[in-house]
Amino acid sequence: MERTKAFGIKTTDKETLKKWYYLMTLGRKLDDRAPNYLKQALGWSYHAPYAGHDGIQLAIGQVFEKNNDHLFPYYRDMLTAISAGITAEEIILNGISKGTDIASGGRHMSNHFAKPAWNIHNVSSATGNHTLHAVGVARAIKKYGVKAVAISSQGESSTSEGYVYEAINGASNEKLPVVFVFQDNNYGISVHKRDQTANWRAADNFRGFKNLRIIHCDGKNVFDSMNAMTEARHYAIEHQTPVIVHASTIRIHSHSNSDKHELYRDDNERFCAMANDPFDRYRKTLIISGRVSEAELDELDKQAKEEVSKAHKKALAAPDPDPASIFDFVIPAPYPASKYPDGTHNLQSGEKLKLIQALNQTLKAEFRHNPDTFIWGQDIANKEKGGIFNVSKGLQQEFGIERVFNGPIAEDFIVGTANGMSRFNKKLRIVIEGAEFADYFWPAMEQFVELTHDYWRSNGAFAPNVTVRLASGGYIGGGLYHSQTIEGALATFPGIRIVYPSFADDAAGLLRTSVRSEGPTMFLEPKALYNDPLSETYVPEDFEVPFGKSRIRRTGTDLSIITYGNTTHMSLAVAERIASETGKSIEVVDIRSLIPLDKEGILNSVKKTSRALVVHEDKVFGGFGGEIAAMITEEAFTFLDAPVKRIGSTFTPVGFNRILEKVILPDQERIYKAAMELLNF
Repeated sequence: MERTKAFGIKTTDKETLKKWYYLMTLGRKLDDRAPNYLKQALGWSYHAPYAGHDGIQLAIGQVFEKNNDHLFPYYRDMLTAISAGITAEEIILNGISKGTDIASGGRHMSNHFAKPAWNIHNVSSATGNHTLHAVGVARAIKKYGVKAVAISSQGESSTSEGYVYEAINGASNEKLPVVFVFQDNNYGISVHKRDQTANWRAADNFRGFKNLRIIHCDGKNVFDSMNAMTEARHYAIEHQTPVIVHASTIRIHSHSNSDKHELYRDDNERFCAMANDPFDRYRKTLIISGRVSEAELDELDKQAKEEVSKAHKKALAAPDPDPASIFDFVIPAPYPASKYPDGTHNLQSGEKLKLIQALNQTLKAEFRHNPDTFIWGQDIANKEKGGIFNVSKGLQQEFGIERVFNGPIAEDFIVGTANGMSRFNKKLRIVIEGAEFADYFWPAMEQFVELTHDYWRSNGAFAPNVTVRLASGGYIGGGLYHSQTIEGALATFPGIRIVYPSFADDAAGLLRTSVRSEGPTMFLEPKALYNDPLSETYVPEDFEVPFGKSRIRRTGTDLSIITYGNTTHMSLAVAERIASETGKSIEVVDIRSLIPLDKEGILNSVKKTSRALVVHEDKVFGGFGGEIAAMITEEAFTFLDAPVKRIGSTFTPVGFNRILEKVILPDQERIYKAAMELLNF
């Protein structure tokens, strides 16, 4: 398809030519100066020089419409950021990690440029992972009818990542207005692209994708790059489909200041790279064409040098991050759940709900409450089916395919696009089935990590408002990949809330609080209890459960059992049995919320009973119960009359055969035996 060529040396007005030159010379002066900050121990510990990418980066920034489009630059996109409007001072503040850095307040690695107020997003160091975020926000752009695009910029080697394929596949399938820019400089650090892919041009790997346009351009040439990016943005908006812009560039310098390219590039290759410097080419073109004189360009060079000097002085005088601020912006304040401040109720009439009914009804209620609520996942919206367990049954029929839809079988895509879509507007609330079973969530862990530190990394500028639902746990004879409970692994990441209800009312109340809160929540659902009569309760229609509030399911004075999920019901049965056999009184504390944890509630119970048994379904070794036991030992040691004991699964995979499952997972007999040992200690 023939591209419209709006820009050329003869057709572009002189002031625009000069503006472009100024941005390019300003960028080069900063790019060349950055390593000196490290040499002088002033910062910029990571710098990936962009020299050789000048044409395409100038074009990305010029085409981007701030506060309308969404831009996801990567760590080499210094000129992209400058061209988009980020100042020299803001670039240096980021490079030397000052507290007033607009990208992260000094919390993120240098050379990660962002300006959230303009929709220039703070992206991860995990190369290319922001392609999923761009697709997610493009989904929102399309659903809300905005004339805009999402732009994802990255190197060609990052396209080898699986989530990049997931992103482009999803964007082409959903027909989303997103522009993927591949800046191809032939190298991923020291790895040449011949070791990355059989196709010489990475974009050609995607030629079989429907609804996808591919544009090739010379990323060293300002005019070719401007024409390509202008056409790509126009095409993506007009056709509501994705575009790849594959820009051929060169890398003049080493990959970064921690790399030495002389070790893998010979003298001739490095000389040829310098000889093809796009900045020098543009300057010569302007002079030879007669459009701009050499004296005018020299004056622009002088002005850029002065701007950098002034920016340097201001940035050095800027405050460093306050060490006391490290606990700021770990996770946003949650929805207050003020109607039921302790997460309990007195409803004793009407119809008892099963846990699965409580979840389903609460989802529908929240979708009615906030029309900007969305849900997707695998297998959740097929006619009368609503997920593998039918938790989302009936949602699509009531709220439509625009808000309730299936995702591909690609867990990273499901989670990553949820992060991205939530960037469009803070009022959006996203609920996803992160995987059909918690066991299958592992492919999404890279995107889970993004959810956990986006808020902290952006210095409070952005938090993904995402509730990740996972059917968790065993006791169904599911075996490997159908019976794991993974909260022990997830709980090691700051910046995430984790809840694990065991009764229908708590499931409803915690889900409502999760969906209404800002920031991400992992909502783990004990699938063995979905239809179990043991989990049935009365559920007020407006029930709310605050995070970090445990619930005493049975009061007692002789032993505290601290538990959650499936083992809550086993613990209650054991407490009843011991009471009938011995008259001893056991208190069962259902923590409900793992992070944040109700330390006060747990410690108060232990101080009252002087004995503690921690029971959960997960493995004892490395399980979440170890943290509870350590907390009790550290903070209630003087109140203890016996050592803290733990009951959980054996340190083995969960077996498929019911006989194997029975000896692996905790059961009433093991809980009973441990409780009696503590009572008799």
